[in-house]
Amino acid sequence: MTETSPLGRPLRALKALMMATLLTAGASAFAQAVLRVTAIPDESPTELARKAAPLVKYLEAKLGMKVEFTPVTDYAAAVEALASRKVDLAWFGGFTFVQAQVRSGGKAIPIVQREEDEKFRSVFITSDPSIKRLSDLKGKDVSFGSQSSTSGHLMPRSALMQAGLDPDKDFRRVAYSGAHDATIAAVAAGKVQAGALNISVWEKFLADKKVDTSKVTAFYTTPPYFDYNWTVHADMPAALREKITQALLSLSRNDPEGKEILELQRATRFIPTKAENYKGIEAAARGAGLL
Repeated sequence: MTETSPLGRPLRALKALMMATLLTAGASAFAQAVLRVTAIPDESPTELARKAAPLVKYLEAKLGMKVEFTPVTDYAAAVEALASRKVDLAWFGGFTFVQAQVRSGGKAIPIVQREEDEKFRSVFITSDPSIKRLSDLKGKDVSFGSQSSTSGHLMPRSALMQAGLDPDKDFRRVAYSGAHDATIAAVAAGKVQAGALNISVWEKFLADKKVDTSKVTAFYTTPPYFDYNWTVHADMPAALREKITQALLSLSRNDPEGKEILELQRATRFIPTKAENYKGIEAAARGAGLL
């Protein structure tokens, strides 16, 4: 005897119809899915947007889904956005990754980093000819970038502490510019006598002749450390995480699109990374009382 529904339709046919409806709805939802991307605001908003545009286009083609870049106001907002799953993919510095890892209860997963990030450095610059070494910063006005910046604050502060200097006691004033390019501008304008920033941004300014090296010079470079990475939330489906990882790893300077993206990212290429690489950053943050 064929089982029927209250409407008189065979239940088997009704179940098949419901399943088809669910599958169609699921396919539609997937087709409309959006990958939300952000990055710590370590440079000006216009520069971040310029760097993001070709990468967004590339990821859309590789993933077969819409990709949206969402700028944030500060480093803390980038951390919160990933931890609360308001974004799916975030460009972090080493310290902001560690903060996201803590804030999310261990659910932040770094997937790739630039080859350059295996041995990243910070540089101290000055417009004061009397400043030739870290000890000369005593009694001076010194600018860092964002308080949550790895290369613009944490690792420079760590280097200062290892040299026996406490910025909060030994400097006349500690300033936070908010971004690496803003630190260069503050030093060049004489608002502070020295500043610390990401060496990659400094070298880009030198290459583009955006800084007068007769007035502003680098006088100290930190030891190397692991820094930036692309991070996803652990709740992202494994298949999507793998597709994003492979898309980033596949970028090559041998083709025009890859060359443009990598040059904008100031990268030779992307390589795999893992959370363990940032244990040194975490130790430095705890040692400096910043975590």
